[in-house]
Amino acid sequence: MRMDINCDMGESFGAYTMGEDEKIMGFVTSVNIACGYHAGDPAVMARTVRLAARYGVAVGAHPGYPDLLGFGRRKMETFPGEIKNYIIYQVGALCGFLRELRLRLQHVKPHGALYNLAAKDQRAASEVISAIRAYDPELILVVPAGSLCAEMAVTEGLRVVGEAFADRAYLASGALAPRAMEGSVIHDPEAVRERVLSLAGSGRLPTMEGGLIDLQAGTLCIHADTPGAWRLAKTVRLALEEAGVQVAPMGKNL
Repeated sequence: MRMDINCDMGESFGAYTMGEDEKIMGFVTSVNIACGYHAGDPAVMARTVRLAARYGVAVGAHPGYPDLLGFGRRKMETFPGEIKNYIIYQVGALCGFLRELRLRLQHVKPHGALYNLAAKDQRAASEVISAIRAYDPELILVVPAGSLCAEMAVTEGLRVVGEAFADRAYLASGALAPRAMEGSVIHDPEAVRERVLSLAGSGRLPTMEGGLIDLQAGTLCIHADTPGAWRLAKTVRLALEEAGVQVAPMGKNL
């Protein structure tokens, strides 16, 4: 069995620093770099790409809504075609920095409210898929495991990797628990370890309601802005290796 560990990074902006990117980078195999809309800026994007290259970590784009103030976590009303254009614009910006180092983009993972909307909304999912097909149909699309967007993307012939979260709680519906809900973000490394071992062993994760849900995931996400995220990333890596899982970038697992 193989598994990718990904992390949302490059989310600092101007004088504001967010996340523990350098501490985390050595434990993950793929990184999703903010593209300047919900977080990040050109200097941060360039620095994060260089950091990933130094550690040999595969790079993905992390496009979101144009919402720096809300960190891309607020749903926005859009006209038809806007989401597609947002994604193409942001992916293109990140690829400029990759081209400088002669690196190739591995995947695209929508961010925040856009990620959550595309998981269940046909129009949003269609625009996300259309953007990937227009820019580079060989790119991997990272979306929630078992989501509508995953099903649609596979039908459209895209390479898709389903994602599960080691540091976020789930509802019985399969959706992530809202961040405003107590216990939705998991900080305890031992709790994260148990969740990773459960997923690796049975393909299941516990829910807030006390049950279990099936998740056929090919990548596990760690949020760099979670306090102590580097410890969680280390815990996830060690837990997977303990379970006999080969940890490798998602592009090598398809």
